[in-house]
Amino acid sequence: MTTSGPPVRVAVAGSSGSIGTQTLDVIRSDPEAYQVVALAVGSAADLLIQQVREFRPQMVVVTDPAARDDVVERLGSAGLRAEGLGSVLVSGDLTDLVTGADVVINGVVGFAGLDVTVATLAAGLRLGLANKESLIAAGPVVQPLRKIPGAEILPVDSEHCAIHQCLRSSHRSSDDAGSEVARLVLTASGGPFRGRSAAELAAVTVADALAHPTWSMGPKISVDSSTLMNKGLEVIEAHELFQVDYAQIDVVVHPQSVIHSMVEFRDGSTIAQMSLPDMRLPIGYALGYPDRISTPFGRIDWAQLARLDFELPDLTTFGSLKVAYQAGQTGGTAPAWLSAANEVAVEAFLAGRIRWNQIAGICVDTLERYDGHIPASIDDVIAADALARVRASEVLQTVR
Repeated sequence: MTTSGPPVRVAVAGSSGSIGTQTLDVIRSDPEAYQVVALAVGSAADLLIQQVREFRPQMVVVTDPAARDDVVERLGSAGLRAEGLGSVLVSGDLTDLVTGADVVINGVVGFAGLDVTVATLAAGLRLGLANKESLIAAGPVVQPLRKIPGAEILPVDSEHCAIHQCLRSSHRSSDDAGSEVARLVLTASGGPFRGRSAAELAAVTVADALAHPTWSMGPKISVDSSTLMNKGLEVIEAHELFQVDYAQIDVVVHPQSVIHSMVEFRDGSTIAQMSLPDMRLPIGYALGYPDRISTPFGRIDWAQLARLDFELPDLTTFGSLKVAYQAGQTGGTAPAWLSAANEVAVEAFLAGRIRWNQIAGICVDTLERYDGHIPASIDDVIAADALARVRASEVLQTVR
């Protein structure tokens, strides 16, 4: 997206993660179009210093106190001062990223990304949202913020970016699909366990769950993809983003991951967005919107594309998808409870405390304790998340 105007000022929350590093890769492809004004990490001090040297942001945020002290000391060293980097501001508050930005990419994993989502929209800025949990957990509270002048959400994942593009092609608003839409069809790769039975998955290891056949992602999202919880959370996110009823949101398994999602219209027409799997495409779409960037990430070689397959998901083996639909239809803070319970269960699986096939059951049992609360504020959502984690931990203690 080469432009004759001033560069787009970009802040990246989670700059050490998969989304963050790929965002910086997109910026490298057209450095005159963008200016990195802020970067944020949890504790990855070494990588952050490398990124500071390359992109020279005005501010960095480091949420881990020990790592933050390390970054402050290193930025104050004679070497980095000589490079002109001694004046970089260092903060521990993720919401400080918003200051001075035009676009904020939220690549923080899990509920921790909520503050970035809220602060960006409240400031009337464009949010490139890869952190689906914050919208899922706080949907009823986040929705009013989208009405603030200038505030907009550009989804930074392949499925919702695809739907955004399909609706755009029909001249429909991205946050209101309208009466012409019959249904949204989210595609799923099927993860590493597609086609395998529950009995075959009884002894799944962490390494097995992390071996995604298509996408390179962090541990939590990789496990979510293996259970199809990632797709279930995307169903809830699609409902929140595009204001479409759950009965009009379907999931199909598409192992090639070339069609990233589709919109079917009431006259029977279906518009699909296609590209090879490359997260830099939706990232670039969010950075350049409403223009398209000039670097063709994910370009298809049509001479090599032999087939496109589709099948229905197995809701018996992959129960996480079914429970996500149920939580979304329940509404209130039920999606927040689901997101929290799933984070607790995935952490336990990664730590070797539970089996892979127990993750969905922990989410189901936690939601059975849901208190039916309707959130009126961010504090309500935070409280719901905290309570759900307590209940999920209680359920975890009963698992054998």
